[in-house]
This record gives sequence, C-alpha cells and structure tokens, in this order.
Amino acid sequence: MSEPLWTSTEIVAATGGALAGEAFAATGVSIDTRTIESGDLFVALAGVRDGHDFIDQALAKGASGALASRPGAGARIVVGDTLTALEQLGIAGRERASSALRGAVTGSVGKTSVTQAIAAGLKLAGPAHTSVHSYNNHIGVPLTLARMPRGTRRAIFEIGMNHADEIAPLSRMVRPAAAAITTVGPVHVENFPDGEIGVARAKAEIFAGMAAGGTAILNADNPWFELLKGEAVRAGCRVQAFGSGAACDARLVDIVPQAEGLRIVAELNGRKVDFAIRQTGVQWGLNSLAVLLMFEALDVDLAAGLQALSAFAPLEGRGVETTIVMKGGDFTLIDDSFNANSLSMIAALKTLGGRRAAGRRIVALTDMLELGEMSAGLHAALAEPVAEAKVDLVFCAGPLMRSLWEALPPTRRGGYADSAAELEPRLAGAVRPGDVVLVKGSKGSKASALARALAGLGAGEMG
Repeated sequence: MSEPLWTSTEIVAATGGALAGEAFAATGVSIDTRTIESGDLFVALAGVRDGHDFIDQALAKGASGALASRPGAGARIVVGDTLTALEQLGIAGRERASSALRGAVTGSVGKTSVTQAIAAGLKLAGPAHTSVHSYNNHIGVPLTLARMPRGTRRAIFEIGMNHADEIAPLSRMVRPAAAAITTVGPVHVENFPDGEIGVARAKAEIFAGMAAGGTAILNADNPWFELLKGEAVRAGCRVQAFGSGAACDARLVDIVPQAEGLRIVAELNGRKVDFAIRQTGVQWGLNSLAVLLMFEALDVDLAAGLQALSAFAPLEGRGVETTIVMKGGDFTLIDDSFNANSLSMIAALKTLGGRRAAGRRIVALTDMLELGEMSAGLHAALAEPVAEAKVDLVFCAGPLMRSLWEALPPTRRGGYADSAAELEPRLAGAVRPGDVVLVKGSKGSKASALARALAGLGAGEMG
C-alpha cells in the first residue's frame, strides 16, 4: 500500500488542531464534494456556501476525515479557521519536501498553459507536482502545496491576482527557486488606480518569496521589462530574459506555421534549438522560450524538456482546433473561449491572419472584462488587428463589444447581440463549409456558449 499523503497526527501537528473521532490517514486533499475522491481529507471552507454543510456528504463519498472549525459526526480535526489551517498544511507540505525545486508562473496572459507545459517536462524528469486547472489564488495555492507528496523532486505553481498585494503572500508560501512572468498588459486594470504600471508592480510581487540567487525569467519584448528586471534585481534574483533581441538568454529567431502547429527556431544561451510544437498561437514563440528557461532553472535536461514541449497540446478553451463536419462539408472551429484580454485578443487575431483558409475567416468575440476606463478604447482598438488579419466577418456579443462593432466597416459586420446567448443562432446560421471560426472572450461574458453552439452544428443540434 502506498504511503498516505497525510496522517491525522501530521495534520494536527501542522495546524494545531484537535482530533475528534478516530485517527485516520488521507491520500488526498479536497475542498469540493463534487470532485472528492475516496481517501481525501475534506477541508470545510467558508464561502458562498459553508463547507461545513457538506461534511456528511464528503464522508459518505469516502472522505477519510474532515478539517473543520466546529465538532460534529465523523473523524475530523477541529481548528479555529479552516482557511488558515489549509495554509498551515500547505506550508508543512512544502517543508517536508524541502529539497524539491519549486517554480512559479504569473503573467497577464498565458500563465495556465505555460505552467502546464512546464509541468509536462518536470514529470519526465522525476517525481513532480503541479497546480491543477487554474488553482492560482489564496485557496488554490495552499491547496496545491497541501497536495504535494513528500517525495516530490520538482514542482511548479501558478500564481494569479486581481488586485495588488495578492501575489506576495502566495509567493512567500511557495518560496520558488525560479519564477517566470509571461507578460504584462492591461488586465484587471480597473482594480489599479495607477493603471498598467500597477499591474506590472503587482506581478513583480512574485519575487517577494524568492531566496537571494533565485532565477527571474522575464519577457524582454514586454514594455515593462526594465521595471520587472529592477524589482527582480532588488530582490536578489538572477535575471534570465526571453524575447527577440540579440541580448536575450533565450532568443526567438523564427516562428513558422505548420500543418499541425508551429516550428520554433531559437537560441538558448547561444545554442541553436529547432523544434515543432502542437500549439498554433503566435504567442507560443515566446511562451516556449519561457518554458525552456524554467526547465533549465529547475534542472530539467534540454532533451526531456523539448520532448515534453513538443507533445504539449492546447488546453481546453485555449486555442483548441476542431474540424466540425456539417451538411455540405466542414469548417474549422478555434475555441479560445476560456478567457480574454486585449493582449490575448491581438495574439489570437494575428494567429488567425497567418493561416490559410479555404473559406472565410470569421471571429465571434464577447466582452473583455475588468478593463475599467480603458474598456471602450481597448475594445474599439481591436478593429485594427481584425483588419490586419483579413477577417471577413465579425460577430460581437455584449455591451462592451459594441465599441468594436461601431468601429468596424459595414462590410465586416456579421452580427451583434447584447449577449452570447442571443448571438448564438445568428452565428451558427452564418457559418459555411470551408470557414475558419475563432471564438474568444472573457469567461464571464460566456464566449464558451458560442463555441458549444458551433460544435453542436456537427452533431446536428443546430442549423
């Protein structure tokens, strides 16, 4: 039988709680009864729904015990505050795997995909651990630490934020040996009175938890590179730059579209590397270099890193391409609907413009959220990359996207609606065989509903 992740004795020692009921051993840690597995420790967090209301359900589904702030039936460890206890358990998980090399990733765009690409390489190099999904906030980061097996040799964590002063405490929790910032742009900017520079400073908080001599991996093509570099140096970090400039430690030489992805030509610390990847987004030229520098910082062999990077497929809702067979032929759906901001919108449009299409290039875009006073201008400004990509028809959904709609020439206007749900039938009815259709928008503006509607054309559900 494999070693348990945590015993109740270890949980008590980590959290200062008191065991109520029989001693137990946990094979995992969960905060959600919908995904809980037999043997998990269930952490009853307070929130919109109080996790204590689900302890009985968790135990019935096979949870070995619960971490709770009040006594009750079943095996449980009672603590003063369950979120604080989860943080303490995460720190204990980090300390018992103290020899593990830990990395962290943040950025305005691409942090989840870059994190998971790094994770793929770490797994080839030995016992590894990573965040699942986008577990990158004040709950997700300690939960990921608490789930880290004691035999972990390398680990990678995603760290996100919506406001200032959110990343620093998470970085101190992880204490990364290496940290990468993919890029910085006007994302969540409505929460920053000083605008984009505030976003950059918030991203630089990732250096707060790093020991002197750690590696900061930064995008030299980003306008905020010098600011980030300065913050990294002040924190005692060694800076490794990726970008297109000759002085970069990882330099992008060329990026060539291929039938099923991209070919990347680069120089890594003066050594030429030439490899194919399954990603199609042009941003993966630089993303790949960030991944390779992180492999180097976490002691992953280049050959293993390239193998993992070449095999890494787009994550759901982040550029997945599907051929949809419909009456009379087929069309290509590019589902990039998980989230959006102006940087990722421009990158997606540039990628679309660089590919061949038998039919028309169509985009279906929903609102980009949390942009504050910059919102109208950033939405309207998408008209230029739309034109550069030679998009034939643009469909827009949401009150913020009206700014783009009004900036488009009539010849490019495919349809507008106040919501994604209202736009669905018009978009689905317009698609023809041979078309390439890109769907993108912020998660909260329901772009994914448009992607599902188009995928449904292939199943005969609509049209």
